[in-house]
Amino acid sequence: MPESLNVGNGNPSIPIINERTLPKFLESARMEKSVSRTSTRLKLFSGTANPALAQEIAWYMGLELGKVNIKRFADGEIYVQLQESVRGCDVYLVQPTCTPTNENLMELLIMVDACRRASAKKVTAVIPYFGYARADRKTQGRESIAAKLVANLITEAGADRVLACDLHSGQSMGYFDIPVDHVYCQPVILDYLASKSISSEDLVVVSPDVGGVARARAFAKKLSDAPLAIVDKRRSGHNVAEVMNLIGDVKGKVAVMVDDMIDTAGTIVKGAALLHQEGAREVYACCTHAVFSPPAIERLSGGLLQEVIVTNTLPVAEKNYFPQLTILSVANLLGETIWRVHDDSSVSSIFL
Repeated sequence: MPESLNVGNGNPSIPIINERTLPKFLESARMEKSVSRTSTRLKLFSGTANPALAQEIAWYMGLELGKVNIKRFADGEIYVQLQESVRGCDVYLVQPTCTPTNENLMELLIMVDACRRASAKKVTAVIPYFGYARADRKTQGRESIAAKLVANLITEAGADRVLACDLHSGQSMGYFDIPVDHVYCQPVILDYLASKSISSEDLVVVSPDVGGVARARAFAKKLSDAPLAIVDKRRSGHNVAEVMNLIGDVKGKVAVMVDDMIDTAGTIVKGAALLHQEGAREVYACCTHAVFSPPAIERLSGGLLQEVIVTNTLPVAEKNYFPQLTILSVANLLGETIWRVHDDSSVSSIFL
């Protein structure tokens, strides 16, 4: 079971990464199959967006992070130079496109281009958090679909494959003209919740909006087939949510709100207030991506939530820690995925 990063006292503890911290459904399959994992043809590089996650992935995989020189010129231009050979290698670039979004996206594109010009055999962009994913459709006239534009940029830069975690909507995979491996981080959160002494009869899974019902239903099925409730809200503008009413019964229950990300926390906090009004005993918030745009920290630490459970797909600054926050690591999940993608590529190349 993944170790969590608890910050209850304001002093975070670094999770211990080892071979056994893998969701059960992956661990059993991995133990049945012996795979050679000393390949020198696999290279792992990190951008500047989340180097801590990249280092944890490297520890799990038993690899050293590749050496790369990334710097900014005085006018803001980005410079990237690989400081080791990647000729003929299977290269993986770990870079979430989080805040500052445009800087990190451009850095990823330049890293992909550098690998391609250095004669890498294959370049995979590992994007734990895919920025612009919410701009995946037109909701009004004359709007852009930025998710498709970003997908085109990554493809044209020279990436052969994309590995992403919990995309805002599955349709974003169709925007890429290259293979996309969509990794779900739910098992990491589910394993953590299973370790808590909460009776399955007391649980109810809550979707914070109608659009997240499918995600919440899948989560509920894996959580002892818990009942489902839905918060009906009307959004009057971007990053502004207004809760209307609740569909389902939460009286006397432990409510677990599930979403793919927490941005300004307006949806989660207003939903939690409604759940308490409807008689919920405790409210937990679970999400994969901790975007935490202001004033998210003030809202989340206001006392409405028993615990806020997130993952480290995005770096959480120490100034944003608060007592209810728990950060789970997805490094082992991503490391295992990279190994399996690499193993499949190696087997395929033998038969070509």
